[in-house]
Amino acid sequence: MAETLQSSTPRTVVEHLVREQVYAKLGLKLPAASKAPNALLVNISARHCHLTQAAVEALFGKGHQLTPMKGLYQEGQYAAKESVTLIGPRSRVISNLRILGPCRTLNQVELAYTDAVSLGFDIPVRMSGDIKGTPGCMLMGPNGYFELPDGVIRAQPHVHMHPDDAAFYGVKHLDVMKLKVHGPLGMTFDNLVVRVDPSFKLEVHIDTDEGNACGLKPDTFCELIK
Repeated sequence: MAETLQSSTPRTVVEHLVREQVYAKLGLKLPAASKAPNALLVNISARHCHLTQAAVEALFGKGHQLTPMKGLYQEGQYAAKESVTLIGPRSRVISNLRILGPCRTLNQVELAYTDAVSLGFDIPVRMSGDIKGTPGCMLMGPNGYFELPDGVIRAQPHVHMHPDDAAFYGVKHLDVMKLKVHGPLGMTFDNLVVRVDPSFKLEVHIDTDEGNACGLKPDTFCELIK
């Protein structure tokens, strides 16, 4: 596991590569879990938003472009230097809501359950992009306000997979798997949705509430179960 905003190769990936080399050099047979084409990385995705270019310009000024601050694990994705203030029901706010880039074709805010409670939201669990019928909110930036009529969700726990990973686990796009988290607070997430794309690296996303509940740490052993 690693923090959402990461800039170096995750520990689990390094361990996976080193293990392969050591076993090969010693002529030993890899354990079944180690035969996976890629190491499993489980990341906690803190609250954030995805915005269109039009929303960025409304909040930060005409022609403004997001400024990459730190690269994320998925290729081409990054945490921007820019952040906004979210104004929820009854004028309750969350400051410094990080924008993730690059810009998208729709506006979406992803919160944990405790975030929603503190704001007075009743938000559904949805896959990214499935925002029909979800609550909206107001965002405030240095250049003004931008209203979202919908798009505030709690993200469905999911796993990004390259087709090679999907073949190894015997699953396809939008199948459902289980994530077993070991350790003192070990638990199993039953409804982990699979997302498959040639551009993806093997990575699970859960939110801060879910990560805290299972006591996820950098050395926590996790496994995918079909």
